[in-house]
Parts: sequence; structure tokens; C-alpha cells
Amino acid sequence: MIGYVTIGTRDMEKSKAFWTELLSELGASVLMDMDRIAFIGTGMDAPMLAVCIPFNEDDPHPGNGNMIALSPGSKEMVDKLHAKALELGATTEGDPGQRIEDMFYGGYFRDPDGNKAVFFQFG
Repeated sequence: MIGYVTIGTRDMEKSKAFWTELLSELGASVLMDMDRIAFIGTGMDAPMLAVCIPFNEDDPHPGNGNMIALSPGSKEMVDKLHAKALELGATTEGDPGQRIEDMFYGGYFRDPDGNKAVFFQFG
């Protein structure tokens, strides 16, 4: 159902480098790059993450309550990708761990532009 999610950035090259390197572990790459917006994913027929300079060219503003949730397939990959995000310049919003009893495992972070994301695994 989701085609792509767009997040704003002040620096396209820095944002593309961060998200492309981070998501390369999942087989993602830049699929389409059109100067002010770039689409990162595993294929045009799968959900993608787009990074862009806002159309009105004002500063981007991460939304309060907005978050990108990415499922890498295992708790081990949650740990690995959360650590990699921090190595690439993200800040932690909650180290990987079990939440909601035994139903949800997640590691939260903010990218260099302040966009919140989580790598998660159910179970």
C-alpha cells in the first residue's frame, strides 16, 4: 500500500549518503535522483524512502509524532542497523531492546536532519 515516504533535508548529498549507506544493508540504493528529491529502495515496485529539499525551499521540519518504521528482518539486524545509524551521525532516541512485553523489539534514532526512525522486529 505504501509507495514511498518523504522526509525533508537541508543537505541532499549528506542525506542521500546517510540513508543510502544505512539501507544498503537491506539491498537498497538510490533508484531515482532528480536534484531536489531522491528515492532510495530495493526496486520501483517496493516501498521507498525519498529525501528532498522542500518544494518551497524553507527549512524542513520533522513532525512531532511522525516516525519512519523499518523492518530489517531480525533482532540482530535491528541492533546492527541502529549501531550503524549512530556511526553515520544519527542520534539515539532509544537503544535497541524489547518493548511491549515480548511483542516488539526496536531501536530508535534521529537522522542528521532530526527525522525520527526505528528499526523494529515483532516478536
